[in-house]
Amino acid sequence: MTTIGLVNGQPSLYRGQSRDWSGMESARERTDERQARQHQRTLSLTLGLTFTVFIAEFVGVVLTGSLALLVDVGHMLTDVSVLIASTITAALMRRRPTENKTWGWARLEVITAAAGSTVLLLVGIYALVESALRLIGVQTAEVRDIDLMLVFGVIGLLANIASLFILQSSHNDNLNMRAAFLEVTNDALGSVGVIVAALVVIFTGWTDADALAGGVIALLMIPRALRLITKSLKVLLEETPRGLDLKAVRDHLDRVPGVVAVHDLHASTVATGMTQLSAHVVVHGDLSDGQRAEILRSMQVCLRTHFPVSIDHTTFQIEPEGYEQRYEATMQIHV
Repeated sequence: MTTIGLVNGQPSLYRGQSRDWSGMESARERTDERQARQHQRTLSLTLGLTFTVFIAEFVGVVLTGSLALLVDVGHMLTDVSVLIASTITAALMRRRPTENKTWGWARLEVITAAAGSTVLLLVGIYALVESALRLIGVQTAEVRDIDLMLVFGVIGLLANIASLFILQSSHNDNLNMRAAFLEVTNDALGSVGVIVAALVVIFTGWTDADALAGGVIALLMIPRALRLITKSLKVLLEETPRGLDLKAVRDHLDRVPGVVAVHDLHASTVATGMTQLSAHVVVHGDLSDGQRAEILRSMQVCLRTHFPVSIDHTTFQIEPEGYEQRYEATMQIHV
């Protein structure tokens, strides 16, 4: 999507976001639609499997009283919540942009990832505190049925492995899918912790292994949640996309023939794979419309090919030399 605003009264030139001049669907739009449908199917299947295991593990907590299993159930509840939100997000992201939502629902994937990782962080902190209290003796609790704890740990691990297999092919597509994959990965590690704790208790009789496993699971959860929160916040705060050097961008645009200077340069990420950039571009005042259009094309090519982050969504305001001074003088007269 590129816009060139001609400030000398000439008509503006527009390239539509998702359709070409004939109104036909672009290849990219069709690819995005197929990918969105695949994401929705993948997340729905993972959600069904995860929710089934969540119910089973909840019953296991009631029967065994295991802290490690309780933490895993709390983690599984987070998984279910995030997967529900992610599935809804995947469905909404298939909707086309409207006049009220010009980017569609693309930004929702970032909000979902931020919310899910925040819940995961809180669960991890609670589990860490509870583990510490049990290990130092402030609180005491024993596993009532260690064999059942082992069984439910194995069930959880097998379900998580199946979910990871389902999500593997698309977990790097966007933050929404990455958040879902992260949830299931962490839960798989939690199930491993439950199994190890159960085996330690069975073979050594050391009952504190359950509390220790709960703490270890929490320690694994917290850093991953913090990383995803950080990534989500960077998008929500509209920071410059990672890997994009704005100084280098300015230098490249300055070297485009006909360009005098570039100012008010901004770049941000709308959602995964959707970067945008805007700038005011000062050009020689005697250029024709065709020459300005060629400058626009050159800047587009520059931003799509010269940098590690390809920028397809650009907005340039073309200003002839001296425009800013004349504009300020006009404003002072009106004031």
